[in-house]
Amino acid sequence: MGNAKCTVGLVYGGKSGEHEISLQTAFAVMNAFDYSKYEIIPFYITNEGLWRMGAVLQAPYGNIELLKLTEASGDTGAALNAVFAGISGGGQQIDVMFPLLHGTNGEDGTIQGLFEMANIPYIGAGVLASAAGMDKVVMKKLFAEAGLEQCKYCYFSASAWKRKSHELIFGVEDRLGYPVFVKPANLGSSVGISKASDKESLIKAVENAFRYDTKVIVEEFVDAREVEVAVLGNEEPEASVPGEIVSSGEYYDYAAKYIDGKSQMLIPAPVDAEVADRLRELAISAFRAIEGSGITRADFFVRRSDGRILINEVNTMPGFTPFSMYPLLWRETGVTYQVLLDRMVELALERYRFRQSLTFDKE
Repeated sequence: MGNAKCTVGLVYGGKSGEHEISLQTAFAVMNAFDYSKYEIIPFYITNEGLWRMGAVLQAPYGNIELLKLTEASGDTGAALNAVFAGISGGGQQIDVMFPLLHGTNGEDGTIQGLFEMANIPYIGAGVLASAAGMDKVVMKKLFAEAGLEQCKYCYFSASAWKRKSHELIFGVEDRLGYPVFVKPANLGSSVGISKASDKESLIKAVENAFRYDTKVIVEEFVDAREVEVAVLGNEEPEASVPGEIVSSGEYYDYAAKYIDGKSQMLIPAPVDAEVADRLRELAISAFRAIEGSGITRADFFVRRSDGRILINEVNTMPGFTPFSMYPLLWRETGVTYQVLLDRMVELALERYRFRQSLTFDKE
């Protein structure tokens, strides 16, 4: 790159329920970048899904409200033209895109596909890993294929539920018993999740989950500790120390995650050295199972009865404020927030170069 600065297109906001969290993340990232090495071009996606592009920043915004780019001229067309041209409105070359979007259209492979079409490097997981990491059912099938132990589960579509809910209820009771957790298959951030302890609450929970998705997953209840491991890398991923979440609520729900702050994070997790090593190994196996790249957080259950480690899920766009689990795990492993950002940019460029070297022409 010589002495030229690296220009990062920061994409945030979005149509998902996590719009505000995305703004907090973007603000934190924008403030952590070293502006002697980077320039930032802000891309704001409104609640309605419209794109707005701001001017190149040589320093972060003074407050979070400025991220909303109400003053920005231009529109979705102009912003997307800049992405596809790899050049911003001011004629600035964009070196890498950094999507800081959670949930639908942010970490499900769709925006990653947009960047692939534009042939522009981007930070984080690719299309396949993002989509697989977003769909809890597909994810579980990949984990099973990779030989990772997990809790028992059932899943079904909205149309199957309409046709034969009695059969499905019986199947859940027979296979899983009560209590169970009911979740929309494709939603981030614990929205639409509920616990059911009998037939009546199960029906209610399923109906609720179907408000958010066309596919629902029902999981057995596991009395376990919740432990998470951060993974960073492409072909040779590394795993952080594990961290434990001690939740205030009955399970780590949206409120506990973002609002009441009562969940404690214990980093490193108070587990034996062998357990910590095993968790790190399994986190890398999970990362490989979904064909991850860049960053991923792997979430595990450590069952209280026998200490068995069960994979719960992976998150390809984990929370990324300085107080989020992912950066804190790396900080405890010896990688600061700023160095982590550098590394993520490097990994994005490395993956892009590698993919550019592939050939698409016929022999």
